[in-house]
Amino acid sequence: MPRIRIDAPAKLNLHLNVGKKRPDGFHEIQSLFLALAYGDTLFFEVNSEKPAFLTEIILDWQLPWGSQNDLSPEKNIVNKAVSLFREHTGFDKELKIVLEKRIPMGGGLGGGSSDAAAALLALKSLASPDITVNDAVLLEMGASLGSDVPFFLQIALNKAPMAWVGGRGELVRPFAEPKIQNLSFVLVNPGLPSDTGKAFRLLDELRGSDLQTLNPEPRTLTPFLSDSPRDWPFTNDFLSVFEAGSRQDHQDNLSFSECLEIITTLKKLGADFSGLSGSGSTCFGVFTSQDKAIVARESLLLRWNFVIETFLLAFKTIQCYNI
Repeated sequence: MPRIRIDAPAKLNLHLNVGKKRPDGFHEIQSLFLALAYGDTLFFEVNSEKPAFLTEIILDWQLPWGSQNDLSPEKNIVNKAVSLFREHTGFDKELKIVLEKRIPMGGGLGGGSSDAAAALLALKSLASPDITVNDAVLLEMGASLGSDVPFFLQIALNKAPMAWVGGRGELVRPFAEPKIQNLSFVLVNPGLPSDTGKAFRLLDELRGSDLQTLNPEPRTLTPFLSDSPRDWPFTNDFLSVFEAGSRQDHQDNLSFSECLEIITTLKKLGADFSGLSGSGSTCFGVFTSQDKAIVARESLLLRWNFVIETFLLAFKTIQCYNI
């Protein structure tokens, strides 16, 4: 029976500006996404002797933050990806899917979107050569599953570990910057998920009519990537939500004060740049010295359970493996 393993990398928003709400209800964004060498792993197994429509998902949870998110089959995005792929292609083989879940849910690291993209890529491989799915159709399916899914598909198709992302997330311009490969990233999650929809509503309330006009050409910031991270001008608009929430002592399911403390602590521990990924709640530090990153990780683990030291994805790792 064919069996495939595929990695689903986490992402970081190194830069994130949020513009006005679109007619479709989504916000315009301008963001720099990085894919990391840390994430989930999916295993797909086909039993061609039983052409049923049953999909079984087994979750191997390794979640020290104690997430209570609903992972029922009808709400799991991997199941949704499989159902969508079946509808578009007629693929009808029975599947057993094992998802080894490591990326915290509601952490701003794109775990669900990455899992969905990995599922589509794995299914494309499993269906071949009987069923051919071109990249445009795959991207169309991805966009219908979630705003971040096109990023994970595009970096896999273009073999580039980072991209400028615009629109609601569907405009993806992959590229590579060799100097980023030499950096270490330390991820810290405070243990509480962030509700993306709620974070956007809070940002709208905070800004009122003061809507941000986004630069139509985000790649004007690309040259800064060759500079020292200490000189990066990158920002995240959601930090204003966290700062306002911290001042008001109003948590609203987001660990405002704790996230700001993590960002400050990362800087004190030697991070050359620190920030918030997505709408939270995972914070990150960028280190030019891996030794400093490892020491910082050990120190941070004394306070927080989820602390990961990783690096930019080496792109040869994001592919399907027949096992």
